[in-house]
Amino acid sequence: MLLPVIMAGGSGSRLWPLSRTLYPKQFLALTSNATMLQETVKRLDGIKHQAPLFICNEEHRFIVAEQLRKGGMDSSGIILEPVGRNTAPAIALAALKAVANDEDPLLLVLAADHVIQNTEAFLSSVQHAKIEAEKGRLVTFGIVPTHPETGYGYIHRGEALNNDAYSVDAFVEKPQLETAKTYVASEEYYWNSGMFLFKASRYLAEIEKYAPDILVACQAAIDNSTVDLDFTRLDKAMFMECPDDSIDYAVMEKTQDAVVVPMDANWSDVGSWSALWEVNNKDEMGNAIRGDVLLENTSNSYVYSQDKLVATVGVDNLVVVETKDAVLVAHKDKVQDVKGIVGQLKKSSRYEYLQHREVYRPWGSHDQIAEGERFHVKHVVVKPGERTATQMHYHRAEHWVVVKGTARVKNGDKNYLLTENESTFIPIGSAHSIENPGKVPLELIEVRSGSYLSDDDVVRTEEYGAGY
Repeated sequence: MLLPVIMAGGSGSRLWPLSRTLYPKQFLALTSNATMLQETVKRLDGIKHQAPLFICNEEHRFIVAEQLRKGGMDSSGIILEPVGRNTAPAIALAALKAVANDEDPLLLVLAADHVIQNTEAFLSSVQHAKIEAEKGRLVTFGIVPTHPETGYGYIHRGEALNNDAYSVDAFVEKPQLETAKTYVASEEYYWNSGMFLFKASRYLAEIEKYAPDILVACQAAIDNSTVDLDFTRLDKAMFMECPDDSIDYAVMEKTQDAVVVPMDANWSDVGSWSALWEVNNKDEMGNAIRGDVLLENTSNSYVYSQDKLVATVGVDNLVVVETKDAVLVAHKDKVQDVKGIVGQLKKSSRYEYLQHREVYRPWGSHDQIAEGERFHVKHVVVKPGERTATQMHYHRAEHWVVVKGTARVKNGDKNYLLTENESTFIPIGSAHSIENPGKVPLELIEVRSGSYLSDDDVVRTEEYGAGY
């Protein structure tokens, strides 16, 4: 049986300001109304498989769970990494989890942040790869190159096998442009996609052979893990002992059983704004737009509006991206340098690299819509049947005004209902929470006032709902 393993880690900093550390690109809807994570799962509908197993950062756990719920998608579980340790350990964790029930499925390892426009070609390559993987080979998928790309590693194919597969002659680092041109002209090289297919037991055997310290650390982290609903929480101290290494370096470059199956499926890892422009539909002037956008004498540009009208006049070859708290304007040929802006934000300890103005929580979301020296105003949404943690503050009071739905409020020793156009006051030091007992989202305006308004002024007396 085929078990998809979907790796949903990473920060996607080159797609800032849309992608943030706490809400990276795999959770964004960039090419359709579905997120990249959801598109990755939907792509598997044409092949028989088990419910996918997901691997993500601890801080992204509720985003993954919520996007699967919204998409009506099942899972075989979600493994939470307390720290990132690259792809070799992540896949080892999935393989250990897969064989725990005395099963040995084929692991189809996919990244949650790739675009594949030709699903039929993708599924055809998977079917070819299954035949080789069943023989005990470790298959990687090589993307048939469309141009001499210097941003990808390459795979040099060797001897031709059956089933449209080849032995791997070598994995090659990102080349200079002239070298990349010779690779493409030879038709013997493929882009390294970072997608794989192999038996769980074969991967474990090879990593035990070539990187035993990774296997030992992952086994210890799994053996001492805890299970909470669909989440597998690894032992942090033990997993931190694991070396940081990619599957290419740890296993694929060393094994004698590496096989490459070509894939010509309009693939992209969407590693930059220019790459996103390439995979989106364009108008007759070569512009790709999304959101509330007006163009005048504009060409070959990508323009994205999240919250406000964005208008461009007389520009060419630009990327313009507007979010609720930031605007990026970049030349399309220089978008790789966006990571430099992210580095500046980190160095200055600005929140814009870390999260959006609108913050998602297990119970809903909150969006800061105004602020001053002694006040903050937030739009809070609580999902039906959910509530926030019970908490108190020492430096701020809060006013809540319900604008939609019904709220059940705990305020000190009082419990009461609020409906639309009703309000309440939460004094300093009063333990409080808010619950949505209804069937529609609860929306309220929260006004914080006081001498200190940061989120770290909080004492939680109950962790239900994972806090504010």
